[in-house]
Amino acid sequence: MSEQDTAAVVDTTDDEQHLAPTDATDNPAATDDADDLDGDDEVRDEADIAADYIEELLDICDLDGDIEIEERAGRVYLTVTDDDSALRVLAKPDTVTALQELTRIAVQAETGEFSRLILDIGGSRDARATELQRLVDTAVERIEAGSTTAALPPMSSYERKLVHDLVAEKGFHSESEGEGRDRHTVITR
Repeated sequence: MSEQDTAAVVDTTDDEQHLAPTDATDNPAATDDADDLDGDDEVRDEADIAADYIEELLDICDLDGDIEIEERAGRVYLTVTDDDSALRVLAKPDTVTALQELTRIAVQAETGEFSRLILDIGGSRDARATELQRLVDTAVERIEAGSTTAALPPMSSYERKLVHDLVAEKGFHSESEGEGRDRHTVITR
């Protein structure tokens, strides 16, 4: 896979398009999962709205999936899994990023608050984390071979944060540069 193939789509939270979320009472499974969240009502509301939205999208696509909800440091993480590979059509990085943004917009339309939720479909986040690790390893190898810097392709703020953590673990320095869709990470010694 080339570097161009592994580039992520940048968050597009400025988009105004959205699909209407369903009423939280229509999806008891998502509500039950959301009850596992801590006592923060805003986080629970965000999780309920997002889970209902994703459930409706899965229904429209005639796909089955289990939705798991987790809260970490005030951020909602939605994971969609299934027993077979039917979700693989939605698990492509560009598709997951687009669905994540649509879900964030649906939450914002309902609550009036910006959503920072993270969506994972069929293990796509783990697969992307593995790709990011390979990109960082390759960049560090270039620096160790004599390059002064190594720039990675543009990626979302969430992915840049993961890259910054990976780079720091290797004892190198990284900074985000550029604006909008061109925002990327540069690694130095």
